[in-house]
Amino acid sequence: MINVLRGLAHKYFSDEEAVILFLILVIGTVFVIWFGAMLAPAIASLIIAFILQGLVTKLIKLGVPELVAILSVFFVFLGVLVGFIFGLLPLIWTQVSNLAGETPRIIREMQSYMELLPDEYPHLISAEAVNTVYQQVSTEVGHMTQWLVSFSLSSIPDLVALLIYMVLVPILVFFFLKDREVLLGAVGKLLPQQRPMMFRIWHEVNLQCANYVRGKAVEILIVGIATYVAFKFLGMPYAALLSLLVGLSVVIPYIGAAVVTIPVAMIALFAFGWGSHFIWVMVVYGVIQGLDGNVLVPILFSEVNNLHPVAIIVAVLFFGGIWGLWGVFFAIPLATMLKAVFAAWPVKEFVPPPEPKHS
Repeated sequence: MINVLRGLAHKYFSDEEAVILFLILVIGTVFVIWFGAMLAPAIASLIIAFILQGLVTKLIKLGVPELVAILSVFFVFLGVLVGFIFGLLPLIWTQVSNLAGETPRIIREMQSYMELLPDEYPHLISAEAVNTVYQQVSTEVGHMTQWLVSFSLSSIPDLVALLIYMVLVPILVFFFLKDREVLLGAVGKLLPQQRPMMFRIWHEVNLQCANYVRGKAVEILIVGIATYVAFKFLGMPYAALLSLLVGLSVVIPYIGAAVVTIPVAMIALFAFGWGSHFIWVMVVYGVIQGLDGNVLVPILFSEVNNLHPVAIIVAVLFFGGIWGLWGVFFAIPLATMLKAVFAAWPVKEFVPPPEPKHS
């Protein structure tokens, strides 16, 4: 056992720089777990600035002065944020409220559909099973509706915190973009002077995570807008709410698309019934998902090392269990970062000492 541990230590931690990097990763992970909720605006601002930095770099390469490039990108981000808060968010909230108001009718229609199942498939589904499922669904939907209706004075502290974040995040994003070199230099002074391995890992992580995060942001916008246009053209109710769900579902490959298909199919069924209109909605939705997976993803993520589906599912379960919704949202970038770190980590083969010769 001691020889095994000695071999692992020699293989992965024989370099002093590797030991320092390992301690940094452990301390950083513990710090985020303990203080992540408190520093959520700063972490979110850092991620947003990281996404926007790619556009700033491209503008600088085109000959735009650095300050002008930073200000231009920042005001574009500010415009998108204001448009989301005062344009898209009220529309989505209105559609959520309308959906909550129509929930009793949807439940009644669902009951009428479910009551037909025991007659059509008596050997597979019993009336007792249908009643049990119906009661459970009604209870859960009732709880959700009650929460939406009671969303009033009790949520004022959360709204105040949200307003504070809406002020803090743009300010932090601006300074992260403007003083990027100064901040990186301050962090670099805390690290060893000679750090070739850290430079190599930083380059790999920056390449992989930057391409993934920026590509994923573009994918969310394209899929969400395409879904909204298609659903509005087909007369689909709650188009803004459903397009937001479909856009965000691309954050979690495989799982997200499977989960968001359920509300899309249910609302289409209750809006149009079994018929050609329902089929057209599902066909168009399937085409959007197919184009996303087979055309858009290969174009946006051609330079990113793809993760195995098992690794994606494990990352979602692990980081989601640690950080909740934020962990699910950033599970794939974190897994991509870990893969880049492991790929660039220095590894030395352990050569066992020669056994003594017996005379």
